[in-house]
Amino acid sequence: MRTLHFGLRVADLKRSLAFYTAVGYEVVGEVPETEFGHLTMLKLPGNEFVTIELLHDPARGEVGPGLNHFVIKVESMHTTIAELAAQGIEAEAPGSPDGSADFLTSWITDPDGNRIELVQWPPGHPDGLSPAYWSN
Repeated sequence: MRTLHFGLRVADLKRSLAFYTAVGYEVVGEVPETEFGHLTMLKLPGNEFVTIELLHDPARGEVGPGLNHFVIKVESMHTTIAELAAQGIEAEAPGSPDGSADFLTSWITDPDGNRIELVQWPPGHPDGLSPAYWSN
């Protein structure tokens, strides 16, 4: 098994699409009028598959963040932060979980208050986390 994507309920679809496309996501397709509301499928250019499904249903009323956070891998933290700033998206100052200069994390927040962690892995690090990451 593997994670296919996650559904993220948003209050204002237009505002959320502007945010996520500015981050770099592409709209893959839409499914209007489902039992959950209007669905919009997104992926990053480097991903083969959809990774986010935005769910919008104005009839549900106020939406608050129901997600702790999700993570986006970036190649260069400083380049990514500069590109986001050019799109009007403020990122927190990057820091390093292990004190090194090549393992960096930063945070951005979407219009509904959902936190997104940006991660620049050090050279040679696998593309993702697997059970081997925690084995002794």
